Amino acid sequence: GASELEALVTGALAREVFDPGTGGRGGIAARQVPTALITTGGTESNQVALLLAREARGAGVRLVHGANAHHSLPRAAWLLGLAEPVVVPAPAGALDPAALDEALTALPGPHLVAATAGTTDAGMIDPLPEIAAVCEAHGARLHVDAAYGAGLLFSDRYRDLLAGLDAADSVTLDLHKLGWQPVAAGLLAVRDAADLAVLHHRADYLNAGDDTEAGLPDLLGRSLHTSRRPDALKIAVTLKTLGRSGLGRLVEQVCDGAREFAALVHEHPGFELHDRPTLSTVLFRPAHAADDDVAAVRRTLLTDGRAVLGRARADGRLWLKVTLLNPRTRPDDLAALLTLVEGNTPR
Repeated sequence: GASELEALVTGALAREVFDPGTGGRGGIAARQVPTALITTGGTESNQVALLLAREARGAGVRLVHGANAHHSLPRAAWLLGLAEPVVVPAPAGALDPAALDEALTALPGPHLVAATAGTTDAGMIDPLPEIAAVCEAHGARLHVDAAYGAGLLFSDRYRDLLAGLDAADSVTLDLHKLGWQPVAAGLLAVRDAADLAVLHHRADYLNAGDDTEAGLPDLLGRSLHTSRRPDALKIAVTLKTLGRSGLGRLVEQVCDGAREFAALVHEHPGFELHDRPTLSTVLFRPAHAADDDVAAVRRTLLTDGRAVLGRARADGRLWLKVTLLNPRTRPDDLAALLTLVEGNTPR
């Protein structure tokens, strides 16, 4: 039952990513069937994406990613024995398509380009349509790490921020972020299910040929694991209970909350806002504070049990990071947080 349920959930989410029937690179070709496999999270999804690229393009495939990419991508290249990745500048936090084009022109192929939809530090989204066009021009395979940003797919209001996502060959999703699932809740969606053929594995006591031919589920080639939890169940329950519109409302609430918090910071003379938020992450810092003071404020609030703030380095400075994931956060909560930070900043 869990195996059948997993097939339904992964198929539905893959179609949500790739929007079948639109034609061209931005859609699904007639011979392609999108699908997804369950993983432990974004890190494993990125690892499998690189594995599939290596098997599709050969061991000489070169990973090219932005300076804003998640650390798991170059680490996966190392684990798989690939060449040292090429890092492309990401001015203002997003990968630069012109710099990507220059890098691919200078670098012998084959290439695997990894873009990001929802960076770890600031929740920014790379310019996916432009990146996809560069990849198309160079014949490069495209992977998008949307572990954070994929939740926007459920929102009619914010979905357009992911324009170009459907041009990818593979996409990382992690519903323990903007899907409100306990870990593990990762997925790797692929444009063409045929890409997963390289993962096929036979162990007679698990997936004997005659059992598979008789119609029994065979998931041994859809995971790097053998025994694993039925993580598709909790995802299915959430999708069945809330549906796309229900999840979309939750996504919109936290993204709207981030914009409200950013406005509070912008209007407060004692704080500096890094930039308008793209997702539900806001970077800010006390005005005129030293980096050591910013770090100390975060640790104080954490050890006192009053607030859990992240940290990020951007523009050569240290920033406090608020990532809103609780849809029930209210304006009073946001104002109280700002007061807490202000009261604990050294004068």
